[in-house]
Amino acid sequence: MTVSTHTDREFDYIVVGAGSAGAIVASRLAEDPSARVLLLEAGGSDRTRFCTVPGMISIVHTTPQVKKKFDWGYYTAPQKHANGRRIPTVRGRVLGGSSSINGMLYVRGHRKNYQDWLAQGCAGWGYDDVLRNFKRNEDWEGGETAFRGAGGPVAVTRQKSLTGASQALIGAISDRCGVPVVEDYNAEEQEGASIFQQSARNGLRFSTAEGYLQKARPNLVVRTGAVVARVVIEKKRAVGVELVTKGGREVVRATKEVVLSAGVIGSPQILMLSGIGPADDLKQHGIETLSDLPVGKNLHDHLFVPMTYLAPSAVHRGTAFHFFGGMLKEMTKGDTWFGRTVFETAAFIKSSKANGIPDMQIHVLPWSYPSPNQDKPVRPVVDKRPAVTVMPTLIYPKSRGEVKLLSSDPTAAPHIDPHYLEDPDDTRLLMEGIELVRDIMASKLLKDVVTGELLPGPQFKGRDEMLAELPNRVHTVYHPVGTCRMGVDERAVVDPELRVRGIEGLRVADAAIMPSITGGNTNAPAMMIGERCAELMRAENT
Repeated sequence: MTVSTHTDREFDYIVVGAGSAGAIVASRLAEDPSARVLLLEAGGSDRTRFCTVPGMISIVHTTPQVKKKFDWGYYTAPQKHANGRRIPTVRGRVLGGSSSINGMLYVRGHRKNYQDWLAQGCAGWGYDDVLRNFKRNEDWEGGETAFRGAGGPVAVTRQKSLTGASQALIGAISDRCGVPVVEDYNAEEQEGASIFQQSARNGLRFSTAEGYLQKARPNLVVRTGAVVARVVIEKKRAVGVELVTKGGREVVRATKEVVLSAGVIGSPQILMLSGIGPADDLKQHGIETLSDLPVGKNLHDHLFVPMTYLAPSAVHRGTAFHFFGGMLKEMTKGDTWFGRTVFETAAFIKSSKANGIPDMQIHVLPWSYPSPNQDKPVRPVVDKRPAVTVMPTLIYPKSRGEVKLLSSDPTAAPHIDPHYLEDPDDTRLLMEGIELVRDIMASKLLKDVVTGELLPGPQFKGRDEMLAELPNRVHTVYHPVGTCRMGVDERAVVDPELRVRGIEGLRVADAAIMPSITGGNTNAPAMMIGERCAELMRAENT
């Protein structure tokens, strides 16, 4: 890539957002040496240890002064079914986007997720179709197989050197839930207990900025600090974007296509500012409607409930001495816990009302966790004893929310309302997950590992007490999707080629296009969407 001199005003392609999908779209388009590509990012460079060293994630997420450098700082609207809480919605504002500040967990989801997209009319998005895009993206530690890719830009490895508590939990989950211990949940079968996979290797985070933007490409220009005010549309065709700069507004033109990869919040916001969205909503802000589409609808997200147990063999302590000791060891020796994801064990299991596939995920973190939530923009205080936090996770929420404009000012945050816990079935599954985790932690296999429940704690042992407390403890896994839904019906914003309905030369490529959320952490599917979009565009322009 090259750094923009801010003098170029015309390109073949403009990609807005250098995140999990956008960095890939731009990089793959630039593989054609005749194509001039501009990649715009509102944030700054990821060339800092905060983004490249895996263990620094705890500082990025818990220290407000650091967090504001890499995060948009979004909060939800007060959540009616979660005690009116305004819950943080962390979104990366940096090269690599959220892939530069996430937990690095690499989960493709269940194959049925993509078959469901196909059944809804999204031709080309069935499991066999997207598998090649997943494989193209990754460099799997086990080498290429029928299910895994090798030689791709993003290194994917298994977590290793598990703490005793995390290792014991694999057996306990398998025993209690009657599921196998799975070697690779991204291969043939997802259901089971397993070791987490991560987009990291040798102490380095493999964000999309790391994997796709470090290779020099003279025809790829990357411009940071670039806030997009709107897509410029002439005669129903996208011909460029308008930027907000210190000197005022500036237009950069695209001769072929504009791609929005600004994320599940940013992409719908830019569309609506451009006159693409619900006509009644746009009218309220004095925006002329160019295409009346349900932009911003269908917002949904994964939720978990942190449950922390005292466990001496978990080893890790939430102290400055332990943290900085880990940092020093990683810098001097390498191959330490500080160079890997903080999560260790995963499980995908079926609830009592599952529809044929796992509908509950369990995250295992060998650390104590903030309680009861992380809503306030302050550094959280955690218990300093060795502990393990087990998080029953809702992976197929029924609740649906929306993103709406609050202002025609492109620098103002939009209204974000996921409607968490609005559908009673979401509460039902999380309550079942809480009870299941308590059963697992009481297993005879853990009698020498777990010494007691710390959080939520014995005061919430009864079902009624826990049900009342749930709205105060439920938390997003930071996996919002769906606000620019892909499909072939009136609920769709983009078609299966990711083209915005009613506007030529404009696509959306990020997690916003998901018709329904995938079964697990969403960064790998977002990267797949970037690969798929570039593939579609290259095919149309050759």
